[in-house]
Amino acid sequence: MSKLVIVESPAKAKTIKKYLGNGYEVVASMGHVRDLPKSKLGVDVDNGFEPVYTEIKGKEELIESLKNEAAKSDFVYLATDPDREGEAISWHLAQLLGLPVDATNRVTFNEITKTGVQNGMAAPRSIDIDLVNAQQARRILDRIVGYKLSPFLWKKVRRGLSAGRVQSVAVSLIVDREKQINSFKPEEYWSIDAKMTAPSSKKQFDASFVGIDGEKTELHSKEETDAVLARIDGAEYKVTEVKKSVRRKSPAPPFTTSTMQQEASKKLGFAAAKTMKAAQTLYEGVEIEGMGAVGLITYMRTDSLRISDEARVAAYDYIGKVYGKNYVPTTPKVYKAKSGAQDAHEAIRPSMPDLTPEKVKESLTTEQYKLYKLIWERFIASQMANAVLNTVSVDIDANGCNFRATGFSVKFDGFTVLYEESKNEEEGKVLPNIEVGDVLRLKNIEGKQHFTQPPARYTEATLIKALEENGIGRPSTYAPTISTIVNRFYVERDGKQLRPTGLGEVTTDLMKQHFKHIVDSKFTAEMESNLDRIEVGDVNWVDTLGDFYGDFADTLSKAEKAMDGKRVKVPDEETNEVCEVCGKPMVIKIGRFGKFLACSGFPDCTNTKRIVKDTGGVCPKCHKKVLQKKSKKGKKYFGCEDNPNCDFMTWDTPVSDKCPKCGDGTTLFKKGGKMFCLKEGCGYEVAIRKEK
Repeated sequence: MSKLVIVESPAKAKTIKKYLGNGYEVVASMGHVRDLPKSKLGVDVDNGFEPVYTEIKGKEELIESLKNEAAKSDFVYLATDPDREGEAISWHLAQLLGLPVDATNRVTFNEITKTGVQNGMAAPRSIDIDLVNAQQARRILDRIVGYKLSPFLWKKVRRGLSAGRVQSVAVSLIVDREKQINSFKPEEYWSIDAKMTAPSSKKQFDASFVGIDGEKTELHSKEETDAVLARIDGAEYKVTEVKKSVRRKSPAPPFTTSTMQQEASKKLGFAAAKTMKAAQTLYEGVEIEGMGAVGLITYMRTDSLRISDEARVAAYDYIGKVYGKNYVPTTPKVYKAKSGAQDAHEAIRPSMPDLTPEKVKESLTTEQYKLYKLIWERFIASQMANAVLNTVSVDIDANGCNFRATGFSVKFDGFTVLYEESKNEEEGKVLPNIEVGDVLRLKNIEGKQHFTQPPARYTEATLIKALEENGIGRPSTYAPTISTIVNRFYVERDGKQLRPTGLGEVTTDLMKQHFKHIVDSKFTAEMESNLDRIEVGDVNWVDTLGDFYGDFADTLSKAEKAMDGKRVKVPDEETNEVCEVCGKPMVIKIGRFGKFLACSGFPDCTNTKRIVKDTGGVCPKCHKKVLQKKSKKGKKYFGCEDNPNCDFMTWDTPVSDKCPKCGDGTTLFKKGGKMFCLKEGCGYEVAIRKEK
């Protein structure tokens, strides 16, 4: 007989088993074991929103195995993830295995290390029913919205659409931003930039026009700019004031789920889903050479900035040894989390700060290594001393026209020796020694025309930031939300930018017309706040659902009456392609498997074809065009335009460089950090040079 520990994943089970040793069996539930049924609502809205849970299809054998293991064990520990979702999984396991819900058998691990596992096992508790109810309320709420609202969209827009609280708001944000961009009217403005030298140096520095006679002045036209240039023609440029100061620059705090996803998007180009997948494996445990399975980071779903004393001491020890004692701050770095943040877990950090990325690089995949390096550097830097900058601001007068030059020098690099956020500030350049009264020599001056720019489209990073700032969703929801709105074709990726499709715009307009609350960010944020209040036991989950459902059901009924017999047409996207069957223009439509080209003459002409994109590449087999295509599963690949006569295809990306060895215009392809020729027998390969 032994003690049984149930976790969620095999990787986590393997790592924990290593630390628990003999006397324990560790098995995985493979995530949820019960859920609301797929074929029906599964919620009795008329009787206290009682859910009907069923065993997840395909898990029958696994559940039977868990029951058998539990029956032959002395004691069963429920060790699923330390959040609402994990608490609910433990509750469902208790129900299935016949375990008392109030038994002291629930254990959690903030980190999958020997210390973390021992601490978790030493502090068992009963299942937190408030956490379970908060998760139940979210699941039921989302089921009601999706199950009731989706059929409405099927009837009024097109079949197969889905609706959801958080995804609808996310799409609405993207649609609203696109409307702002389309309605934006640029305004003209001008700048005057000068290059000068000081008496002490021949090195040029930049100064910019800021005003006239001490008053800030904006230039809106060429005429205004020319008037200033005429006034200073031949004038003496004299230094009137030099301000020197010392500025301390603090490091960014350690990662939360949101900031990790944002920074991984900016620095690594990772989608949120890719970031969370890699983070999950780093938390659950990775086979490290010479160490076995090791959990490399703490739990990756958190909005707390708290750091344990043990981790801080370990970080200080590493910093002192590697960088020197002056890089260790004199007082501990304590970061304040945003209002309403949950503090159940620490910030995301390496579980063992002295386990550097280079020590584990050979044991990790490329994605795991890049993300671990980002997390490790961010955490270590967050515990380092501030950087100290000497800043200088120089005011210059030229016949009453005011110019300013700014610069800095690094007095002490502090944490910047290791890590800086991707949004680095423009702080100017190092200036020569300049004193009040110096007469500067003008080397060049010119007026430049500019136009104000529309707001930028959302990227994954900026959308996550907006969702977090507006209190929409929670850390664990951002990645699946973005995946959903892209996979459902409400939004498409344009490089890093997120752009609404015609379907997304039409659906959002319909939702705003009839379901304002669902796409209202304040309402959604308030609902998230209510779920948090359920979690701490302040409000009843059934009452919360009741308050929502009454208004929602009434709104749905009114919308169905208002839209009776009406449908909304999704506009087709026009193209320059011509139908080879009938000669009419082809348009882009969206089907079950994504975008495709269709004849605008439908239904008289039913010609359709896949969308392909000319990459500019040359086929290494037949020298015809290389096109970007999509497989049936939607995965991007590259192939010859003469398919099936030419069978060339590759997953590697064509580049503009041509093979110097072949000399016949054959395109090079890239993968990882290398470019290479795919022409049979060539073998040319070269490393990609990175721009500094």
